[in-house]
Amino acid sequence: MHVTTPDRTVLTRARIAVYLLFTLAGIAIGTWTARIPSIKEGLDLSDGRLSLGLLGIAAGAITGMQVVGRLIDRHGSTTVMIPMAFAQGIVLILPAHAPGLTALTATLFAFGLVHGTLDVAMNANAVEVEQAANRPLMSSFHAAFSIGGFLGATTGGLLAQTGLTPAATFTTTAAVLTLMALWAARWALPRPTPPPGHPTEPAPTELPETTGPTARTTPETTPATTTGTAQENGESNTPAKGTAHGVLVLGLLAICCMIGEGAAADWSSVYLRDSLGSSAGFAAAAYAAFSVMMTAGRLAGDRLATRFGAVTLVRGCGTLAAAGLGAGLLAGNQIIAVLGFACFGAGLSCIIPQLFSAAGRRDPARAGQALARVASLGYAGFLAGPILIGGLAEIIGLPLALAVPALLAVFVAFGAVFL
Repeated sequence: MHVTTPDRTVLTRARIAVYLLFTLAGIAIGTWTARIPSIKEGLDLSDGRLSLGLLGIAAGAITGMQVVGRLIDRHGSTTVMIPMAFAQGIVLILPAHAPGLTALTATLFAFGLVHGTLDVAMNANAVEVEQAANRPLMSSFHAAFSIGGFLGATTGGLLAQTGLTPAATFTTTAAVLTLMALWAARWALPRPTPPPGHPTEPAPTELPETTGPTARTTPETTPATTTGTAQENGESNTPAKGTAHGVLVLGLLAICCMIGEGAAADWSSVYLRDSLGSSAGFAAAAYAAFSVMMTAGRLAGDRLATRFGAVTLVRGCGTLAAAGLGAGLLAGNQIIAVLGFACFGAGLSCIIPQLFSAAGRRDPARAGQALARVASLGYAGFLAGPILIGGLAEIIGLPLALAVPALLAVFVAFGAVFL
């Protein structure tokens, strides 16, 4: 993946396009989540039968992530992500018209397939924009996803309160997503030239006038150009064994991080209510604090990465996550526990964006495959996290089980050196 530097106008529009797509993906997920109770009621599903249907999203997302990497590397991230952005609105509508569990599972598989494919493609495009800008941008892109999820969930909930059906909610949302996709399609970063396998020297372009600390050259922010040089010298385009192992390590760190995210989503409120005896309303504050601080951390993440570098940032974030969650568990106090989950969210906030950015830089000619591998491993961790914590809680109790994500955050802090 040769990344040439576009002019300032093209680069600014490309950044906006990526922000739009991350927000679009978040809105789709948030809207769907808000209307799950209505779908469940409309189809008269038990909790167990609903969980079977929801597995369709996971299966579809993992399937999409397995195949999209090669498509990105062959055809370019923009070529893949724009059709998926348009498809995201279409597949959002389908579950509302499912007549039963089998059809619901099939439509959710399609939803997950499109969402997983879009996830990897837009992250690959974000890496290209970040490299062209020559400064960290990935955390703010992921913040847009979090904001989109909040907007989608809030709007979906409000529409549910008015009595609007899931079909009408999803159709309205799909119309908004289509407009966002149209805008992103017009401004998305053009496919880098030359295409992989046809190395020629790109035409010289003028760098944007970037000065100050964001323009300095560091290992974390320098665009990857060594692959192109190697190709021009006639070296093999096959990734080195160390590169493959490096991507695997990044995937392992992503698993550790996403286990923590999944555990916080499903078990933070349960911990406050069952282990600390809080009210149901106050228990919800644990995950709310986690989510708010994760979004805030991602909004600040690019500036922190520019100032300290990716390795130091991930090391510090892992330490903060471990210390925050550990303190919240040890204190046995409701308020401190909420603050602990807030620190846990702030700590985890910048880790995944930095891992994805590092994966895209590891082997630029195969950035799509590297990102797909790391993303799919991370997603597996997110799915496995709640199950792991639940199983351990049966054996050693929930407080000790929740110590596992804190220990994994320590592992991530030590593993930051591999970025």
